[in-house]
Amino acid sequence: MNIRSDDALRLSALRAKSALNSNAVHARILAALIICLSLVAVGMNATAQDSAFPAAASVLQPQAYVSLQPVPRGRAFEIAVVAKISPGFHINAHVPSEDYLIPTKITAELPAGLFLVETTYPRGVMRAFRFSKTPLRVYEGSFTVMMKLRANGSAPIGPQKIAFSVGYQACNQDACLPPTKIPVAADLEIAVVDAPAKAAHAEIFSAAPAK
Repeated sequence: MNIRSDDALRLSALRAKSALNSNAVHARILAALIICLSLVAVGMNATAQDSAFPAAASVLQPQAYVSLQPVPRGRAFEIAVVAKISPGFHINAHVPSEDYLIPTKITAELPAGLFLVETTYPRGVMRAFRFSKTPLRVYEGSFTVMMKLRANGSAPIGPQKIAFSVGYQACNQDACLPPTKIPVAADLEIAVVDAPAKAAHAEIFSAAPAK
């Protein structure tokens, strides 16, 4: 009888230990499942937030236009960068109304023989936004930056490309996207001195070629 009782006790202990081990395994599985579900929820929430706003580089769509075709050596000419802003967004003006705002700025990589004389930015408009206690000077809808350049006597004859970089920060009424820079290029033809030149894109520039 004692032997049988001892066996029964050992069997009961083994069953209890097995049950505890099983419960521990189930607990670990449940904990892992909860962690996985939490990570999925966080990922879905982050994805939903990211999809609520477009990529910063997609908010601005710039195009560059040249006032003369071709551009003779020794002549001044103009390049206009016309930029459209996605509806619902604005970007800061070149001269912002507050020091903490990131200005819109265009920089150029000029080929040999071409020189930048001056750049003229629009002033912008004052608008009120929910995130600012005071109105801010911004560009919205579309804006045009005018650049006056000159081709000197050493400018290479033939097709040339001027690469520009447009730096800006886009915002809407609720949030601002990260500052970004996007490229835009102007194609032109350099000709010999006193070569005939025709005014181009009269809808943007003056009908008279730049002298």
